[in-house]
Amino acid sequence: MVDQSVEMSRRRMWIAGLVMALSNFMVVLDTAIANVAVPHISGSLAIAPDQGTWVVTSYAVADAISVPLTGWLAGRFGAVRSYVICMSGFALFSLLCGTSVTLGMLVGCRVGQGFAGGPIMALTQTLMVRVFPPRLRGAAMGLWSMTAVAAPVVGPLLGGTISDAWSWHWVFLINLPVAAFCIAGAVATLRPVETPTRRERVDAVGLGLLVLWVGALQIMLDIGRDHDWFQSTEIWALAIVAAIGFVAFLIWELTEEHPVVDLRVFRHRGFTVSAFTMALIYAFFFAAIVVTPQWLQGFLGYTATWAGYVLAWQGAFAVVTAPIVGRLLGKVDPRMMVSCAVLWLSFSMSLRWGWNADAGYWTFALPHILNGFGMPAFFVPITMLGLSFVEPAETASAAGLQNFLRTLAGAVGTAVATTIWIDREQSSRAALVDTVQSSASFMDRLHGMGFSLEQARSMLSNMVEQQAVALATIQFYQIATVTLALSALTIWLVPKPKKLVMSGGGH
Repeated sequence: MVDQSVEMSRRRMWIAGLVMALSNFMVVLDTAIANVAVPHISGSLAIAPDQGTWVVTSYAVADAISVPLTGWLAGRFGAVRSYVICMSGFALFSLLCGTSVTLGMLVGCRVGQGFAGGPIMALTQTLMVRVFPPRLRGAAMGLWSMTAVAAPVVGPLLGGTISDAWSWHWVFLINLPVAAFCIAGAVATLRPVETPTRRERVDAVGLGLLVLWVGALQIMLDIGRDHDWFQSTEIWALAIVAAIGFVAFLIWELTEEHPVVDLRVFRHRGFTVSAFTMALIYAFFFAAIVVTPQWLQGFLGYTATWAGYVLAWQGAFAVVTAPIVGRLLGKVDPRMMVSCAVLWLSFSMSLRWGWNADAGYWTFALPHILNGFGMPAFFVPITMLGLSFVEPAETASAAGLQNFLRTLAGAVGTAVATTIWIDREQSSRAALVDTVQSSASFMDRLHGMGFSLEQARSMLSNMVEQQAVALATIQFYQIATVTLALSALTIWLVPKPKKLVMSGGGH
């Protein structure tokens, strides 16, 4: 490998490394920190819980769309200048998110935050290689990688604590001092490692088509339930725009000399199967992270802080397991690792079938603890497995495409899961109401215990609502369990790799 590093003092080198790691931590943190704050946001802005999830999906979609622009930004403006621009944009939109007073303003600012944050991970990876010489690069990338692993642990804890102790606005405003430090640190230390610039044309048509079809698809999924899906002309219009935009995007990108998304890497079967398997599994994994805290807070009386304590277990144990997975890579068939890990995740998902309104904290925590053991054994080898089938010159494009598909899958999976969850809750409630109304014995018992008719009805209504939501939540987890179990088989469609690419590009 050619040494791309630039000589600088050891002190300056490690300050630069800390700045890169911290900024990466902040961007990854923002994919998880808002999840447990959704009920607070919904209550504050007087919106439905499913509308509150737009705060999560809008950021994820914008993040995914902007990732393919990273190479063009670095080539046109230089990696350091692009990093400072993106960090400044991220800080600005974090401020606007924290001062939002309407759902429309908050979602719009989250889109801006996602666009600004998307390229930061790849830019920090590029700059770490230029800052550190080969002999120190392993330790430096270890520091960088640990921030990406630790962020999902800290996200729910920090988001829950901030939402309960202060307000949900500070979930976004907390980024400002961190961003200010990173920008100042970058200006002070990174100028010597600026990359060369060149007048490079951006694939504006491809980018426009990408924004068009992804945006239309996500809006359709987010508002579909409120508009009774395809009973609405608006939903039909969005579906047609998404479909036509997607086909046009495929045609354009496959014929463009310098596409914004290099779809030609899909000619490698190993990469294609790996990428779509990762996307499918991540869709259910991320959707569960969104649905669980909403149920815990909205219907079981958990605070945002305690909901964060439940979710954080999977990140904490992932930190423990990741080094073990790293040592096993190259010694065990990665397909076997991925298959076993997915079956393990399916098993942990099946434990949620026993959840109910009376379950205790450790009943909810146990599946997340088990998830923590399985996550690294899935995400690390499947990322490297996919990249092992592409040409060396295609590695950067393939890594960016993996990240795009995974992030987009998380956003789409959240929208679909929330719709399934709400619809199942309504159908379960209707069935329970019919059952209760067919028997007056429960109302008679309450009346005999001294409750007024109005009190008895209110108590019955609350019980029906709680049980309906519990049934809907379990049904979602049943669908996720079966899908994950079947997905464990698809990885065997990937040929056995001759060697693994020991670097990735996803977060």
